[in-house]
Amino acid sequence: MVDFHLHVTSTIGLLLAVCLAAGVLADLVHLPKVTAFVLVGLLVGPSALDLVPTEHVELFEPLLKLAMALVLFNLGCEFTFSKVRRVAAHCLSLSLAEITATAVLVTVGLLLFGCTGSMALLLGCLAVATAPATTILVLKEFRSEGPVTESTGFMVAMNNFACIVMFEFAFLAIELLQGKLDVSFGRQVFAVVTSVCGSMALGVVGGLVVSYGCGFLNMKRWLVLLVAAVTFLLGVDESFEIPYMLSFLMMGVTVANTSDYKEKIVGELDHLSGLLAVLFFVAHGTELDAGAFIAAGKLGAVYIAFRIAGKWLGVYAAAKVTKQPPEVRNWGGSCLFAQAGAAIALSTIAVNRDPELGKPIQDIILGSVVLFEIIGPLFIRHSLIQTGEVPLAQAIHHTSRTPLEQVRELIDRFRSAVRGTTPAPTAISTVKVSDLLRKTKGIHQSADFDAVVAHIEHSHENTYPVVNDRQSVVGVIRYPLLSDVLFDHSAAKLVRAEDLISDIDHCLHADDPATRAFELFQGETDDCIPVVERESPHVLLGVVRRSDVMHALITQRRKKK
Repeated sequence: MVDFHLHVTSTIGLLLAVCLAAGVLADLVHLPKVTAFVLVGLLVGPSALDLVPTEHVELFEPLLKLAMALVLFNLGCEFTFSKVRRVAAHCLSLSLAEITATAVLVTVGLLLFGCTGSMALLLGCLAVATAPATTILVLKEFRSEGPVTESTGFMVAMNNFACIVMFEFAFLAIELLQGKLDVSFGRQVFAVVTSVCGSMALGVVGGLVVSYGCGFLNMKRWLVLLVAAVTFLLGVDESFEIPYMLSFLMMGVTVANTSDYKEKIVGELDHLSGLLAVLFFVAHGTELDAGAFIAAGKLGAVYIAFRIAGKWLGVYAAAKVTKQPPEVRNWGGSCLFAQAGAAIALSTIAVNRDPELGKPIQDIILGSVVLFEIIGPLFIRHSLIQTGEVPLAQAIHHTSRTPLEQVRELIDRFRSAVRGTTPAPTAISTVKVSDLLRKTKGIHQSADFDAVVAHIEHSHENTYPVVNDRQSVVGVIRYPLLSDVLFDHSAAKLVRAEDLISDIDHCLHADDPATRAFELFQGETDDCIPVVERESPHVLLGVVRRSDVMHALITQRRKKK
């Protein structure tokens, strides 16, 4: 412990400052920022430098829960009913297989290595949980989009819901078998169901309040309304000891389906949730105990190995059986390794209910979380790069200036301001098109109109490449030209993708400089440009987006010499 008394506000400043340094370091060594925040928290916490008093971290608890609530609210806002129907059609089987495989493999694996039945069963249930804050914020950091990103969000929501329900019923079954139930089995089941349903009902009510309020309040007052609704609902959940995670997930789902301002509501919360998320991860890192990882011993290692195997094998097997894209099959499971909040909270509940059973469970969870919170974001980042759902330039941040260059930049800007001249423009000459590439298979020219619309529904562009049997680009579909067909249902039944294509004005090649893409975007209104192989038959590799080029221009610029 430090020799002087550190006030709690100074502790907050210290944690935010080290996070700022960690973010810069993460850019240098190509780490996800979430991993950097957790590691720096571990460094300044009791496990290493011991710069942060434990009692201060405990005072942060309401803020940390608020951060988690906002992340879950944002996650819920992604699930409109139309999207749920579409995503569930191919993700429900993945989720059910992954949940089952993880729970069964962890339970059986622990039993084989000498764990008691009750302990193995509860750990099998806890293994299902995936850290929502860690997973979702890594996806947002890299601005990823695609089938793996979409299925990951769905499975994270399903995992945490299933974990809470499975844990409650598993604990109930253990108490019944051990004869420890104080009340009838039926009453206990009713209490569990009431708790889960009550949590979800509160979330629906909170979502309706937000949707209604944002409908008539001035936008400047939205943030006050949102914070008031979230904090009040969090307090109600805590008072009645019901799972708050389900409340805020349902709150987001309700807003997504009852408000026309969903995107603006999420945008209002982004700055607040971003700041709280930084504090969440560094404070979470200070709570991690490196000694607990070692103390978990053999059973901890078994839990880690079988949980990883269950997550990956469950998704792989289900994706293969249901003939889903190879990207989902190979990389979907590795986006689900992170674990923290729900598992830690439920292990604490287990200790409170039965200290003799719960304490070794908590030790294993706390020990394994040290590893999962560090490797989880790394696996997510690697998976997104492999699937092409995040451009390489977005995943690998380049430091554009040395400290000396930054000083020169400030001096140049000051001189320009005094003289009334414009600073020299910047460029992205070191970045190539391959660094900005987002992989896509395009739309086959024989696809019917419903398939075209389905592709458009989960796309963020206004231009869609159309390919033939050899994956060569034969044209593009531009969204503005679809309006006549969209409203003519009789014509829509006869239309194929090849009937909707327009000529391609330009194509890019992977080895082109990004400045070439920037020049092309200046002369057209398309949101993306196809990237093809140089050699015939010019196979489609993916697309480059206008927004990614502009992002690279802003964040990876170098001064012209």
